[in-house]
Parts: sequence; structure tokens; C-alpha cells
Amino acid sequence: MSTDTLAPAAAAAAAGPAAAVQAADPEFNAHLEGQALMKAWYAGLEQARPRGQHVANVFVMGNAVEILRCFDFQLVFPEINSLQTGVRKVSDEYLRESEDYGYSPDVCSYVKADVGLILREQQHPAGTIPKADIAIASNMCSTFIKWGEIWERMLGTPTFVLDLPGQRGPDWQVRRGDAQHMADAHWVEAQLRDLIARCERITGKRFDLDRLAEVEDRVNRMVAHWNAVMALNRTSPAPYNAMLDGLTYIGIMNVYRGTEEGVQYMRRLEESLQAKVARGEGRVAEERFRLLFSGTPCYVSMRRLVELFETWGGVFAYSDYLTFAAGGMDAGELVYDTARPLESLAEITALAAQRGLSNQFFAHERLAQQIRDFGVDGIVFHGIKSCRFVSSGMADTRNYLTKRLEIPSLYIESDLIDPRYWSDAQIKNRVDAFFESLQQRGGKAPPAGGRHHGAVGSQA
Repeated sequence: MSTDTLAPAAAAAAAGPAAAVQAADPEFNAHLEGQALMKAWYAGLEQARPRGQHVANVFVMGNAVEILRCFDFQLVFPEINSLQTGVRKVSDEYLRESEDYGYSPDVCSYVKADVGLILREQQHPAGTIPKADIAIASNMCSTFIKWGEIWERMLGTPTFVLDLPGQRGPDWQVRRGDAQHMADAHWVEAQLRDLIARCERITGKRFDLDRLAEVEDRVNRMVAHWNAVMALNRTSPAPYNAMLDGLTYIGIMNVYRGTEEGVQYMRRLEESLQAKVARGEGRVAEERFRLLFSGTPCYVSMRRLVELFETWGGVFAYSDYLTFAAGGMDAGELVYDTARPLESLAEITALAAQRGLSNQFFAHERLAQQIRDFGVDGIVFHGIKSCRFVSSGMADTRNYLTKRLEIPSLYIESDLIDPRYWSDAQIKNRVDAFFESLQQRGGKAPPAGGRHHGAVGSQA
């Protein structure tokens, strides 16, 4: 998609929501534009081999995408491929095929869908997925490493594993620049240099430090807009639902990270949402309850789940999944210094890893702060049957928040993309009971003028 078609007035964001009413592109539809970009990404994957492009498998966390962009790799996101089978209602076919092959029902359903894809000769509902020249994994999730071993065994794909440091203290706040952080950053930088050498051998291209700086600048701009987009939902009524609309946004944040198309999409998204806020428009016509969703989605039934909440006037104003899936890119301090691009990449990678490896996106204190920032009335925890990484600490977190903040909470359980674990009647009963308890606490519609729970608007 050319940048010429993505260009409403550039100064709109700095002028604030009122100006955005005039500046926002009236033809911009975030959902349709997101679909078009995802379709273009899949088309690019299908044409990678005919065009002679090299391909890399990457995960949404700890992926060194910035370096791979410098070598013009086409990027395959296996997690996104797997969740797309759920969105397209065909995941059960891929899951059953992998289970017939020998994989346990308890294995991560993303992994099993990908094994099913391999067994089907890389035929995905969105097109043919090319086999990768290299896979980048990390220890941010232990499943990544085992997943890489599957590719090595079944496809002969070499896997490069980044060993990233975890946080060593109880405080979730990242401390940038201290002695331990800099030692961690040097450790990561040495591995990134090894990866660069590997990429040079695969592609026959020399690494360009200036190009890395350009990629990082685009990431910085995307993150600035993304931060502003999330902050806009501190307004009531919330202009978007974090667990439906937000899933489209985060997909673009990952697949188009470091590209001009990604920057322009996020800029136009921010402008369109600023315009909605200025007009007083919300995702839910009569917003009564502001909710926080903690955990990963059930992609096979996400629309249905959101419907169950919106029927009661509930909107997911925030979700820690949006920070988790973006590899920590919501944090305002995680900005690349493009004057020293490789060192800065190592420092930021170490910081993001400390949060991810310590499960800091679901830390008690961080969730408590999000509850305050977004004026949350209740929390919904979604346990995933096949993902212990996300689900294992939820009981402790729920207990902490319920007792310390006296905030109502709901726990439901299903799976990422396995429809066999979705029970509509059971989940509806639990959701209805949750809202009945919220009503007893005095839930009501917000004032006509709306209310704000924090500053909104982009810095860039």
C-alpha cells in the first residue's frame, strides 16, 4: 500500500481531539484497512519464493524484527497463522490432524495448528506459507524453543535462539541504565551480532547500520501512535473495544512493525479515534461498565464473547494482552536511540524481555495501575487450557486485586483456537451473574459530557 493514499493532515494529533474531527480521514475504516493490510501480507508471503526473497519465522516476542528488516526477509508469524485458522473457523481441522499425528490435547493449540499446517504442505486458509530459511526464537516462552525444534525436525529449518535476561527483583518498574541492565544489554548485543552474521551468510548482503536506524525510527513512530491509541480509551465512553477492535490493531503492530505502512496505519487510526472522542462516540452506545480483560483471547469465539459483555453495556477499555502481544511496546520509555541503533536495540530488547520473562504484563501492581488509569469497574480473567504461561498465575493475581482494591472479577476458561473448550451456555451464565453483581454495586451510564481517566493524545 503506497503512503500517498495514507496522508490526511499531519498536524492533527498535536492539535488535539477537537482538531482531529476536521483532520481525520472520513474514509478510514480501521477494520477494513487492517484486513487489507493482512491480506497484502499473506500475498507477500505467497510470492516470496517466486521473487527470490528469503523468509524468516518469528514470534511476536523477542524476535529481532528490526535486524531482519535490514536484510529484506519476508516475515512469517506462526502464532498469527494459527490464530487466523481460529478466526476463519477451521482450526479444529488442523488441531485434529496434529493430534492424529501424535500430539497431546494439552499441547499449545497454536503449536498444534502449525503442525497441522506442516502436515498439509503449508496450505493455510489465507494461502501457501513459505518454508523459512531461518527461525528466530527466544526464551520469552519455553514453548518457542520446542516449537523451533519441531521446525528443525520436520522442515530442516535452522533455529537461532536468543537467550534473554529476566527481571531479578520484585518491582515491576524497569530500571534503565543501571549496572545490571547494561550487563544484560551487552549480553544481548553479542547475540544480535551473531544473528547479523548469520543473516549475512544466508542473504549474501552486508548489514547496514543506517538502515537499522531507519527501521527503528519507524518503530518509534508506530509506538508513539500506539501509546496514544491506548490512552484514548481512558475516556468514557471508550472509542474502541480493546478485545475486539484492539486485536486488529495489534495484528498490524506486529506484522508491519518497522514499516512505513505500519506507521501510517497507526497514525490514521489515532486520528480517527481522536475524532470519535471529540464527537463523544463510544464503542458501546450506552457504556455502563468499564472492564479490563486479562489474558489471551479465544479467537474462535471472540466476537461472541464481546457480545455477551456489550449486551450489558460493558466495554473492555483495556487489555494487558495488547501490551503482551506487542512485546512490551506500550511502554513510553522503550524508545530506540537511532544515533546508536544496535546498542539501543540490545538495551530495549533486554528491557522488554525482563517484563515478558517475569510475566510482568500480568503483575499485580501493573494491573492495579491499569485499573486506576482506565477507571475500571471490573476485571475479566481468561484462562487458556493449553497455555500455562499465561494462566498459571491468574488465581494469585485475582485474589490480590479482589482483596486489595475490592474490585469485582470474573474468571472464565476456554482456549486460544480450540473450539472444543468453548461452552457458550456456561460462559453466558457466568457473565450474566458477573453483571448482576456489578449492578448491585451501582453501575450506571456515564455523564453526557464523558469522563477522562488520564491524558490522551500522541507525543509524536
